[in-house]
Formats: sequence, C-alpha cells, structure tokens
Amino acid sequence: MPLSNNHIGPDQQREMPQATHQSTNQAIVQNKTLNLAKEILLLEAREVELLAERLDGNFTAAVACILQCKGRVVVSGMGKSGHIGGKIASTLASTGTPAFFMHPAEASHGDLGMITAGDVVIALSNSGESDEILAIVPPLKRLGAKIIAITGNDASTLAQAADIHLSAHVAKEACPLGLAPTSSTTVALALGDALALCVLDLRDFTAEDFARSHPGGSLGRRLLVRVSDVMRAGVDVPQVPITATLAEGLLEMSRKGLGLTAVVDAHGKPLGIFTDGDLRRAFEQNINIATAVIRDVMHQNPKTIESDELAMVAVEMMEQCKVNGLLVVNNTGVLVGALNMHDLLLAKVV
Repeated sequence: MPLSNNHIGPDQQREMPQATHQSTNQAIVQNKTLNLAKEILLLEAREVELLAERLDGNFTAAVACILQCKGRVVVSGMGKSGHIGGKIASTLASTGTPAFFMHPAEASHGDLGMITAGDVVIALSNSGESDEILAIVPPLKRLGAKIIAITGNDASTLAQAADIHLSAHVAKEACPLGLAPTSSTTVALALGDALALCVLDLRDFTAEDFARSHPGGSLGRRLLVRVSDVMRAGVDVPQVPITATLAEGLLEMSRKGLGLTAVVDAHGKPLGIFTDGDLRRAFEQNINIATAVIRDVMHQNPKTIESDELAMVAVEMMEQCKVNGLLVVNNTGVLVGALNMHDLLLAKVV
C-alpha cells in the first residue's frame, strides 16, 4: 500500500529529535548572548553613573584650565587610551577648543616640539604608569605646559605628577575575562565629553559656531549656505519685461530651464512670475498662446527672497507657500537671481 503524504518514515522520525535539539541549542546561545550584552551595557552605564557622583573640584579646575589656555589642548595616550584620547581631541576641536592628538611615543622623538608653554596637555593612562606617557611628563613640566591627567589610579605616578588629576576609576571591567579595557575606556570617554561640553557651554559656543567647523556636514550646510551660494545669477536668470508676449516668456523659460521666468519692470524689479503651472492654467482657459501678453497670465506679487538669506529660509518659504521656485532680489528689490528646489537639493541643503 503506497505511503500517504502525511506518513512519516523511520528516517524522518530519527531526524526530528536532532533538529529540535539544534533549535534548542540556538535559543540557549541567543539568550546567553543577549543576557551578556545587557549585563555589559548596564555595568558600563553604572560605572558612568558612579563617575558622575564623584565629580569634584578637580573637574571644575580642569574646565577652568582649558578655558584659560592661551595655546592649544594636546591630548595623549597609549593603546586604547590613545584611541579615546583621539576622540576627546576631536570633540574639543569641533566644539570651539583648538586641540589635537599627539602620540606619546612620537612625542619622545621630536613631536614635543609641537607643544608650547601656553598649551594644556591631557594625558590618559588607566594605570597611570604608562612608560611612554611618564617619559614626556618631565619635559612638559620644564616647558611650562599644564598637565591634566585622566587615570584609574589616584596614587599612580601620573596622577601625582599632574597639575590636575581626574579619576576615571572603575570597579570592574565589562570584559568577561576582566582584561580588555572596556568600562575604563567608556568612563574616560564620558569624562572627556563632559570636559569638552562644559567648556563649550562656558564659551557660549553656538550652533552657528559649530557649523563653521563642520562646513561639509548637514548642519554646516543648513547654517552656512546662503541663497547667493546656490541661486542662478547673471545671464542664467530667466526674465522678460512686462511688455513681453507670452510666446517670448515661453522661449525664455525654455532657454533657462528653470521652469519659470520673472516678469520685471524697467528698473529690473519683479512685477510677476510665470511658471509651468501658469502655462497649464493658460491652456485650460483656452488662451491664444500666439497673441497673449505675459502680464495677462503671470502670477502677480511673486514670492521673493534676498540673496543674503540662508538657503534653509528659502526651503521653508517654498514649503509654506507650496511653490517650487523663488525669485532672488537685492536689498533694493532688484532681481539678481532665481532658484528652485532642485538647486537646493544639488547643494544638499535638503
């Protein structure tokens, strides 16, 4: 008698327990992994909380030291501390404090020449006993540079030698083996962020200031790019006099490829605008394209923006007025340019 589709043969019966066993093992591994990840994140978060609780006058002294710095802030550290130091230097530099990272091993072979008496050095070492860092402390002191140490050991050589010591001590590394720098690097990074952002706040550093050091980023473009930077200007601006025919207006629109043309008076001031949308409406009204004059079909009181406005203002105006293009004028109201949403997209303002 042939087997039905629902019949399970002996081989399949033997395979089912094995498949179930594999599925169970995968679930156990996934749960173990998720539990370990949660434990690591909570442990590191707790160490940062403990850091916040023990901040004291040394932290405010370090902030004051950086604020009063007449030169630059130089950050240095070996190994994982060096990677954290690089991030701290980058954060300081992007938030208004001139800073750079200096590798301590390179410092002993000539790079100390980059440091002046007016600089502040932030030295990172979890143990506070890194040979490469300790080797540059005496020449830094002879030079007259201030030293802010970030270590995990208050009694370490570096902590004792520094002008200001900030404790980045942790009770336990998040590494299951207790070996890889994990909680300690997280705490040092958080401490560096706190330093940089407190200095930012006391400097009255603004979003515009931030944008100036990030001209390639989206914030920089939003806060720095002006209408004059993206508009069509000169012979590329579509415009016809108020006496032009509709046909002449259409030819100007076609030549300039902006989907609109300004209609101006004898002094170059916009009296109206004619767009692709106006052309469609003209067809709907059965207007004779050959004989019509542009003043009869243009949109009066066109939306204009001054050339020195931020490009983001143009974006907001287009969205509010539900238009795809704007005429650009100078402070006397004379037409100097035109732009559409595509120009703003190309400039990556939106």
